[in-house]
Amino acid sequence: MLPMTALRILSGNVIRPILIVTKQLETNQRIKTIYTSLIAFILGYNVYTQDTILPLWPKDAVPNRIETDEKEIREIGAIEIISYVQYPQIEVYLPSEANSTGKAMLIFPGGGYQILAYDWEGSDIAKFLNSKGIAGIVVKYRLPVSKSLVNNKMVPLQDAQRAIRLVRKMANIWNFDNDRIGVIGFSAGGHLASTLGTHFDDEAYIKVDSTDLLSARPDFMALVYPVISFSAPSVHSGSKKALLGDKTDSESIKYFSNELQVSENTPPTILFHAADDKGVPPENSLLFFEALNQNGVPAELHIYPEGGHGFSLATKNQSLGRWTQHLYEWTLGF
Repeated sequence: MLPMTALRILSGNVIRPILIVTKQLETNQRIKTIYTSLIAFILGYNVYTQDTILPLWPKDAVPNRIETDEKEIREIGAIEIISYVQYPQIEVYLPSEANSTGKAMLIFPGGGYQILAYDWEGSDIAKFLNSKGIAGIVVKYRLPVSKSLVNNKMVPLQDAQRAIRLVRKMANIWNFDNDRIGVIGFSAGGHLASTLGTHFDDEAYIKVDSTDLLSARPDFMALVYPVISFSAPSVHSGSKKALLGDKTDSESIKYFSNELQVSENTPPTILFHAADDKGVPPENSLLFFEALNQNGVPAELHIYPEGGHGFSLATKNQSLGRWTQHLYEWTLGF
């Protein structure tokens, strides 16, 4: 049976349920026809898509996944928390065509590689970006603490590479430019974003379809109170343990200490941190900023006097809350 994902397409005041059938499109002409018809349907309605959801992988081709009795958990409270992700996906928030700047940003929520703070550092950020004419695409990536995985430490990078390639493939349909696609990550999601920005050329998985022929390099990056280093004294031990496990080897520590992986090809980056962050010390952002400078990569760093860790949009702190405006002004250069 072919996997199917329901989408909601908002057209005027009518919500129209449709289906996307995902498969290796280049190998099955019938599915190609269905896919093409779906895209024509979307374009024909010239819709404002508020929550289009697409799986990252064909269901029978999710790399490093094994069948277990584990189930995804979604907890709705003051913050929506997702854990034990089984099938990664992207959730797409688009501004109106008239307001679109032609840019998009993939959003990687944080949670120490153990959970995803899905609205706090995901969909809320997408809605902010929409208000500035930027498409916001929340990545629900798999977490390495899941027992449904093998080679756990590589899985988040696999999902991140696939996500940006899929978004690049869909850029024309979603009304943004395929060479103006950035990433923004928070805390451990910042570690994943910076891993993508420093390991975009690594062959993290075997190619599944034509999507994987596209570049996985972000055109620009924003890192918000990011985990960066697994080797410095300022390491966030929880993220390190969740990604690498209890037994860590020096090669893995170096590979995922992203300040050591910066090159001249690393995307231009803006970083935000609070000086009083006790969870992920600001030295993480400083290390990455210094490495960018040493490699001639355009970089900007904002460190605020207070705000702690996990401040998201910082709507209740007038000074700290300016970080979103600084982000927007910085994106005008791309």
